[in-house]
Amino acid sequence: MSVFALFFIIFVGIFLVRAVRIVPQQEVWILERLGKFQNTMQAGLHVVVPFVDVIRYQHSLKEIVLDIPAQVCITKDNVSVHIDGVLFFRVVDPIKASYGISDYVQAVVQLAQTTLRSEIGKIDLDRTFEERDKINSAVIIAIESAMEPWGVKVLRYEIKSIQPPKDVLEAMEKQMRAEREKRANVLTSEADRDSKINRAEGLKQETIKASEADRQKQINEAEGKAQAILAVANATAEGLSAIAQVLNAPGGDQAAKLKIAEEYVKQFGQIAYDARAIIVPSNVNDPSAMISTAMAVMEGIRPLERGGRA
Repeated sequence: MSVFALFFIIFVGIFLVRAVRIVPQQEVWILERLGKFQNTMQAGLHVVVPFVDVIRYQHSLKEIVLDIPAQVCITKDNVSVHIDGVLFFRVVDPIKASYGISDYVQAVVQLAQTTLRSEIGKIDLDRTFEERDKINSAVIIAIESAMEPWGVKVLRYEIKSIQPPKDVLEAMEKQMRAEREKRANVLTSEADRDSKINRAEGLKQETIKASEADRQKQINEAEGKAQAILAVANATAEGLSAIAQVLNAPGGDQAAKLKIAEEYVKQFGQIAYDARAIIVPSNVNDPSAMISTAMAVMEGIRPLERGGRA
């Protein structure tokens, strides 16, 4: 084999290697012919003209995660804070991404940082911790309109950390500690107030129940006494009626005399055993006189009874 043939075989091999291109999935290659845009090569097998066609740009259509370096931002109340973030975007137009800007990654980083500084300057330090979502949305809106000519679409932006100066951080910790102590004192005072109210309400209910019980007790005692008095009165009336009937019956006078004599002897006997000073009637030694006096009283009551019946 001659040297010419060997060189020819080598040339054909290089030509074929350079002429066949395989584009991976989720990638797009930009083909230029003689320095001019020729075509976009999608995933698959492609044949190009060696030494004439050149693969100028290769773009991934996957979502790209870009770390935004920390930077110093000044808040509305003139506090310097270090803020970093992360940006998610992807290429949607490979032609614009190739010819619309020289380096869209660097452009995205710079635009995200400047937009973040602008948004942080509109709010106070305390609100930067509370309004992260609002800041993220504002950065996305500002970046998205600027990146449209570059063929890049922003999907989301997230602030990773906000680091205020050490002295400001200490002051914020003291403020939060004071707020927690304040809330604890308020909760303690409210609990003590509720406890006192509950105790007072309990004492009130107890006093009301006790007064109602005492009132009911007095009512019950009064009703019991009234019933006792009524019962005694009824019993006395029935006894007097029975005595009257017995006295009017045959032999009633003799029975009354006997009863009076017995009571006389009984009471006189009790007087004799009493050591205290006593007063006795003059006719204490004459029982018959005492009985006669009692019977005279009874004889005086009978006309009154007859008159009442009449």
